[in-house]
Amino acid sequence: MAPKHDPFEEGVSNDAQIELNWAMKAAKYAETYDRLRKSVKDLTTFRMTKIDDLIYSSFRFTFPELNIDAVEEEELKSEDAKKKWRPFLMPFEGKIPDWNMATLLRVDCKKDCDEHNTIIVPRCQYLAIEIARNKEGVNAKQYAK
Repeated sequence: MAPKHDPFEEGVSNDAQIELNWAMKAAKYAETYDRLRKSVKDLTTFRMTKIDDLIYSSFRFTFPELNIDAVEEEELKSEDAKKKWRPFLMPFEGKIPDWNMATLLRVDCKKDCDEHNTIIVPRCQYLAIEIARNKEGVNAKQYAK
């Protein structure tokens, strides 16, 4: 069965109101997660979804060397990166709510979410990186000070 929407599809245009609503939803999600992340004592055991372990193991199998501390946009959005990310993301359709919804990802996990430190990625890509940051203790370093 073909996916309903490819999160990497180029040339798709939306009207301004749809894009604004999308951006507002992404900002609200980022704000909520940021508050949660800052309030949890042990982020290594914090669960973002019911299938965190599956997402994490699949992510590290597919991207063992990806630097999650400070991601490079090229590693997520270049044509070569899309060829690797697409097969990783597609199996999660139907398993993760809003799996391809635009979500704000912090580029540098040592910094907070703001317009200079975020990029828009599909929700599943965001979850893979944030779950890895939590499990590997990278997010915790920001708050250990």
